[in-house]
Amino acid sequence: MAAILVADVVGYSRLMGEDETGTLERLKVCRTDIIEPAVARFHGRIIKLMGDGALIEFGSVVDAVECAAVIQRAMAAPGADTADTRSIQLRIGINLGDIIVEGEDIYGDGVNIAARLEAMAEPGGICISGTAFDHAANKVSVGFVSLGEQRLKNIADPVRTYQAVFDPKSVGRTVTRARKVHLPPVVAGLAGLLLVAAIASAAFFFFTPAKPQRPSLAVLPFANLSADTADAYFADGVTEDVITELAKLSAVDVIAHNSVFKYKDQATTSKDVARELGVGFVVEGSVRRSGDQIRINAQLIEAATGGLLWADKYDRKAADVFAVQDEVVGAIIAALGVKPTVAEAEVLARLPTSNLEAYDYYLRGEQAARSGFRPQIRKALEYFVKAETLDPNFADAFAADARTSVFVWRNTYDDVLLTPVAKKRAYEMASRALSLNPRASKPYAALAMLQAVDGQFEQALASAKRSVALGPNSVDAQIALGFVLSAGGQHAEAEAAIVKAQRLDPDLTAADRLVAGQVFLLGGTTAEAIKTLEQARADAPGLDDIQLLLAAAYADAGRMDDARKAADAFLGSARFASIAYQKLNFMNLRVDADREKLLRLFSKAGFPDWPYDFRGDERNRLSGPEISRLVLGHILQGRVHSGSPAIMQIGSDGNMAFRSSTLMATGRVFVADGMLCQMTESLVALGRADCGPIYRLNPKTDDAEYVYVNATNVFNFSVQD
Repeated sequence: MAAILVADVVGYSRLMGEDETGTLERLKVCRTDIIEPAVARFHGRIIKLMGDGALIEFGSVVDAVECAAVIQRAMAAPGADTADTRSIQLRIGINLGDIIVEGEDIYGDGVNIAARLEAMAEPGGICISGTAFDHAANKVSVGFVSLGEQRLKNIADPVRTYQAVFDPKSVGRTVTRARKVHLPPVVAGLAGLLLVAAIASAAFFFFTPAKPQRPSLAVLPFANLSADTADAYFADGVTEDVITELAKLSAVDVIAHNSVFKYKDQATTSKDVARELGVGFVVEGSVRRSGDQIRINAQLIEAATGGLLWADKYDRKAADVFAVQDEVVGAIIAALGVKPTVAEAEVLARLPTSNLEAYDYYLRGEQAARSGFRPQIRKALEYFVKAETLDPNFADAFAADARTSVFVWRNTYDDVLLTPVAKKRAYEMASRALSLNPRASKPYAALAMLQAVDGQFEQALASAKRSVALGPNSVDAQIALGFVLSAGGQHAEAEAAIVKAQRLDPDLTAADRLVAGQVFLLGGTTAEAIKTLEQARADAPGLDDIQLLLAAAYADAGRMDDARKAADAFLGSARFASIAYQKLNFMNLRVDADREKLLRLFSKAGFPDWPYDFRGDERNRLSGPEISRLVLGHILQGRVHSGSPAIMQIGSDGNMAFRSSTLMATGRVFVADGMLCQMTESLVALGRADCGPIYRLNPKTDDAEYVYVNATNVFNFSVQD
């Protein structure tokens, strides 16, 4: 068994007849620049390259489809000159089936079907067989149109056939295309008399998306029926745990927490919710806690009919809440007819903790962390520590701690945790969570975000993919994957991950929308970036970085008045808002062109080059050797921009200590590209080299002869022995 990809050049003979030399040259470029790198990236093996096509073998259908999608997107990208009739276009067919291996060649029906499917594909398109679709559906960055069963030349049995759809909004969806029916003239005439009467129902059947290939459901917030309204967090926690457990199943699509909790305390029907969220089933329930007793009611409703598929009531000790949750999840799974894999069954059988008090603090922490407000985030971290202390084996508490610490570090919320402390804590908590539960998805998502910002791209990508594999319905996993892929310049794949996250959680948090907006902006989908970031701003107007990215997105769209307003809003609230700081902030982007694009847009929106709108006289700028002689082995004493006294001690070996009334930092300095660079675990530099020029002051001031400016500081100083 193998996944077979067959590609063929559209109109090859015509192209060769019109321009043989040019066609061969363009085909060579397509192979070396697009096809061969894509095949290597997705672990394929090129069996043979013919003049007008290719035969490629993959060990995974998902890899084969993703490779084909990358190739076709690249061929259709701006600059590929697809409007030119002489340009190269491919048709691609993919099949999963038996092959016969003979030396370096392969053949058999598995190959033949792929070749027939290639011939069916549209120029620039992909057709796959039903066997390939069964393995690739909902796991790849394209959607599909079902073409039904097709008779293929020299293939005995009809083959289910699907056509790929590249629109990001179609990812994870499969729709059915109506088949054309050819009738004899007499029958056709009779049928015409019925056309008007039948057109409404025909339109419904022909243009309505096919029924989902797998069940999809939303778990509505369980109502808090306890006498104490303060126990609402407990009912919310039960809801969240049921969502989390069901989301571990690869065969079910589960709407994320954030999208269902907007219905909390709202008068709505399960049918309305199902229609708005696009799901087939809805879970409803309630929780009553009294002393050490709990009562949980739950029911599963089929949206289309409103019929009750399952319902039950549980009266237990509060300490048995985990057992009740397991029973609820098990009953829902059985009612849906879903069978967990062996690995999923093992994960579902794992209790989060046996300590109810630890669980209680964990739920309080999760509730506080979701707010996004700094005082609440600080409180959340305190709750997680209490949960971890009560149960040192509580993996979910450590994972939540890691996720929250990453958020603090990425956003440099030093009033919650100092940046170096937040980074260290995030790594430690994620590692601890994984040591306790290696099959947990969320710690890998937190680790992926952490590693991506920390410049460890390969490790970040591995962590993100592992998170998705362990949590196929995890929004955290898809957001992390999109963030990492975008940082690596893989924009189409990054957008596909974000689109899937949006499908799982139609009402993303402001923090997740911030990531999504950045992914869309870097990928060139500017209108979608603006829409997403504007939604984030409406939800969290105090989150500074939303205005930052909106300024860039508006500038990219040519909306300069909006760009300047967003820039002014960011400049008025952020401590560091210069181009120099943003260059430091986006240093983790692996593709220079992506970083340069953002910096160009920030400049266009009106951001200053240096902090505090500093502008140096280039005639007085020191060269690299002059900087080395001036600072190495000396003490620099003066004042920072605020007027506060400051001193920087630099050893001849480059070791450095800086101290002002508001900051103390140690690290090292070096000279590069005519600038003095600092490497410190400072509050804002994220451990990156913060470089800037030194100018000779002309005229001098009473206490300063020079000024050193970098992304975070303007330091007027004189040299002391």
